Amino acid sequence: MTAELVRGQNHPLDRTRVEIRVAAGGPVVAGVTLGDEQGRLSGVEAVAHPGAPRRTGIEVPRQAAAEHRIAVDLDALHAAVHRVSVLLALPSGIGGLTAFGAAAAPAVTVTGLDGTGIARYTITGLGAESAVVAVELYRRQDAWKVRAVGQGYAGGLPAMLRDQGLPQAAELAAEIEEAVGQGQARAVPAPAPMTAGRSERPGTGPAAAPAQDRPSPAPTTAADGPTPSGAGAGAGTGASGGAGAASGPGAAAGPGAGVGAKSAAGSKAGDLPPTPADGGPIDYRHPRRRSTPAPAAPAPSSLRPAGPAPSATGPTAPDGSPLPMAGDAAGWSMDERLYNQVWGMFEDLARSVAAYRSAADFAETRLEQELDRALADPRARLGTAGDAARATARDKHATLVTEARAALDRDLAQLTAESEVVEPALPPAFARWDNPVWQGYHVPLERPMALRLGDLHLPEVLDLRIPMLVRLPLERGLWIDSGPDSYGRGGPGPERDIGRRELPGALTDGAPDGAELRRLAMESAVAIAARLLAIHPAGEFAVQVIDPAGAAAPALAPLVESGALPAYPLPGAKGVAAVLEELTRRVELVQMAVRHRAADALPVDLDTAEQLLIVHDFPHGFDDRALTRLRYLADEGPAVGVHLMLVADRAQSREYGPVLDPLWRSLLRLTPVPDAHLADPWVGHAWTYEPPLAPPGSQVVRQVLGRLAAARRAS
Repeated sequence: MTAELVRGQNHPLDRTRVEIRVAAGGPVVAGVTLGDEQGRLSGVEAVAHPGAPRRTGIEVPRQAAAEHRIAVDLDALHAAVHRVSVLLALPSGIGGLTAFGAAAAPAVTVTGLDGTGIARYTITGLGAESAVVAVELYRRQDAWKVRAVGQGYAGGLPAMLRDQGLPQAAELAAEIEEAVGQGQARAVPAPAPMTAGRSERPGTGPAAAPAQDRPSPAPTTAADGPTPSGAGAGAGTGASGGAGAASGPGAAAGPGAGVGAKSAAGSKAGDLPPTPADGGPIDYRHPRRRSTPAPAAPAPSSLRPAGPAPSATGPTAPDGSPLPMAGDAAGWSMDERLYNQVWGMFEDLARSVAAYRSAADFAETRLEQELDRALADPRARLGTAGDAARATARDKHATLVTEARAALDRDLAQLTAESEVVEPALPPAFARWDNPVWQGYHVPLERPMALRLGDLHLPEVLDLRIPMLVRLPLERGLWIDSGPDSYGRGGPGPERDIGRRELPGALTDGAPDGAELRRLAMESAVAIAARLLAIHPAGEFAVQVIDPAGAAAPALAPLVESGALPAYPLPGAKGVAAVLEELTRRVELVQMAVRHRAADALPVDLDTAEQLLIVHDFPHGFDDRALTRLRYLADEGPAVGVHLMLVADRAQSREYGPVLDPLWRSLLRLTPVPDAHLADPWVGHAWTYEPPLAPPGSQVVRQVLGRLAAARRAS
């Protein structure tokens, strides 16, 4: 089945020899550029175009046409090539089109050599652009993926090639136009309108298509890298002009010309497309947003990105700009639209903060350089000339930082307004425990698509929390760190002070001790387990607990009293062995049933509901046999519905040496107190994670579990 992509979305490639098919509303020129990890071109030899249609591993058509087929052999590419970008441009004097907005939206489909569709992207929202980067194939950890880009240029081929770092952009664009002109007679007319089903019609699929390859909002699970975004864009603007990032969310431009921007944001983002170096506004609109801020004035022709057209409907502010709306993203259902919108908020915040940090770093670097120059001449170290030079340098630094912060504040104000609209509209699976949606809770009839594991924020904006959502079923186990290292690892003091004031008990007075951390860790585990139970249909999710020391009884009380946990766990080694043996048997039987397609042959006493195993105070009570079974469950369990959650201090397992290292590395580490420990591989941020605890004194978890128990008894 062909995956319908939206702008910024990626999809894995299961083969290295593919064909890229282009269908447009008029004759277009198709080309390919071969870029490095940052998308920069080594020279004109890195461009395949009608005048030079063959490069190693690439072959493009020789003329302008309404339909194209591009052959790509990824295995044949040079090792230095990390990005294969497909370019479309309108030829001058052929077909009469001067802008993509004057014809049907072009569509690009990646297929196998046998014609099997892999991914399809319809480039919507184009206006005055006459050239566009349609899609790119990019290498990530020795695997290839396709990403929908849709970056348009009203300046045509020269602007697009210049944006990819090609010094000879104008000369190469003229060579391409000359080659196209020689083959003008062979240009074919536009194809007849398509009559395929909805998923194959241009303009309908991407607007409503579900996300095919969205990573989890947890930064540690977003391993596929960034979508084309504005992190480097804002950074480049701040570096070169001191403006920081333009306001508004989105993903249209790439790294700028500033040295500070490139090193601090662009090089970390890796996959960010370049941005023009001659100024102009940056568009931060997210690719899955339907409504966008109305522009005050059109951008310069060569700089205006190909984002979606401003919404003509929906609520607007007094100045005419659209107000934030919940569910304002692509998706088949409201839950999916909200999920994509939350992801958009996460990406927008990451880009805006990366732009600000890059601009601030650049300002600091330039201040040091100018001070060094001012002090280089011994004759200028004393007197009014030296003082004036130093004062001027400091004034420039202050101006750059002030302008960058102003741009960041504009972005944060917009994101905060959007958060205030989105948070109350979230369904129970995505909502905080203090959300009123839990007061009207009803047991769902369908499985959820994602789960909220807590909140994320950055030190530049302490009041804006982004929900940390992960897709279900869980592909990784969870580890609630109850050791002393789970507190105080990172982040500035004021950041954690604010987070600490939101937590109950000893955390409001100072750093928690070991007993308090263990208690909070188990409460966090129970809160996550209760949410998993509540968002699944009655009887389709179950919880089992291993507690060899019997120390988790107070935290487990809501689960036991509601019947979600039949009884308190049996202590000692016997309790450990009994639970592990039961779950190991379940995994083995279900694996055999799936392998042989014999689900009807499963024993009648086997509980086929998804299982969450909570292990408290690991590795206390575990012998070698129990450890082997636990590692087996961690590796094989998620595929057949058995998920693992450890509540443990890793330091206590040092006696086992490196034997347990693979287990720890396979789990997603969470903390029971706010801590800046979640690494973002996209732009290098360290996000502060906050656990999903219920408000102090709240009975919402018990109430929800009680309603779930009543529904389970009635079923």
